[in-house]
Amino acid sequence: MATIEETKNVAIIFGVTGLVGRELARRLLLEPSWKVYGIARNPETPPTLKSPCYHFISCNLLNPLETQKKLCDLHDVTHVFWVTWASQFPLETQESCEQNKAMMSNALNSMLSIAKGLKHVSLQTGTKHYVSLMAPFDEEKLKLHYCYHEDFPRMGRSLNFYYALEDLLMEKLSGKVSWSVHRPGLLLGSSVRSFYNFMGSLCVYGAICKHLRLPFVFGGTKKCWEEAYIDGSDARLVADQHIWAATKGDIVSNNGQAFNSINGPCFIWKEVWPIVGKKLGVQVPQDILVENFWFSKAMAGKHQVWEEIVEANGLVHTTLENLANWEFLDALFRFPLKLFGSRDKVDELGFAARYNTLSSILYWIDCMRDEKLIP
Repeated sequence: MATIEETKNVAIIFGVTGLVGRELARRLLLEPSWKVYGIARNPETPPTLKSPCYHFISCNLLNPLETQKKLCDLHDVTHVFWVTWASQFPLETQESCEQNKAMMSNALNSMLSIAKGLKHVSLQTGTKHYVSLMAPFDEEKLKLHYCYHEDFPRMGRSLNFYYALEDLLMEKLSGKVSWSVHRPGLLLGSSVRSFYNFMGSLCVYGAICKHLRLPFVFGGTKKCWEEAYIDGSDARLVADQHIWAATKGDIVSNNGQAFNSINGPCFIWKEVWPIVGKKLGVQVPQDILVENFWFSKAMAGKHQVWEEIVEANGLVHTTLENLANWEFLDALFRFPLKLFGSRDKVDELGFAARYNTLSSILYWIDCMRDEKLIP
């Protein structure tokens, strides 16, 4: 147990119940020199972070008065990790930009006024920084296969709230506090509080297939099935990179630098899917790819089925929406662009963590089973 004398670093994690937030807290709490404040609107149920050095604070960051009240005593914070976002409005809308900027502004205004020993602010966005997800897509751009580096120019026409958050940090912190930006691809982790939860969606789909004796098919385009088109990002790697950038000031110049936060090796679903099916104990048919299969249609109305699975297997009580987002799977497996990030920058700076995406998926299945979130 860390004593007051031993505690040198104090983290505040905004979005502590999310895919990366949970992993950030876990990793920091393994070190005796860290104390962690975890911020989210609602706590985990049941709580998984248990340490005398961890303090959870429920807070609606969209409410400036509540934010100021809840954070006003946290004078000892040295590191801010921003791994949350407001999902109320569609991406790439003015409303989304304004809401996410307001949420971060409320938090920063509170922290900058009281945390006089603040050393670093770490912002998580994503590789969607480089492309617009809004149709119609430029047919010429669909043919281009970039490996996006961190200095790739912003999209001129896009209302991307990532840009709003980066600009806010530049405005608030420039010349005062160091900061960094981290851009993961497809996040792989465990949470019941994440809107775009790939592992939750995948595992709930597998559990329903097994329960109803349905074939574990891949619903998407042939191109997404047969070709690499997106990077995997293990939540462990992303958390480690946040900590690396926030604490390695002697190696990394952090005046607003961005870092792609990706596993490394490419993968294709055609190779991964059958192995994942075996891990989940489902029936993997010979004709796995079914292009006219839509998860949002096939899994519609399966709430009662999920409740039966939870009850039969003695799982932690979750609703289907806590874990699965079928529209997300439909969009992911029909994504028309190739979205790869370059690791050259972090590799050259000595960030060595790499993961095989299939191994990441299998690891997180085991974790979700250990947490009794899935059978």
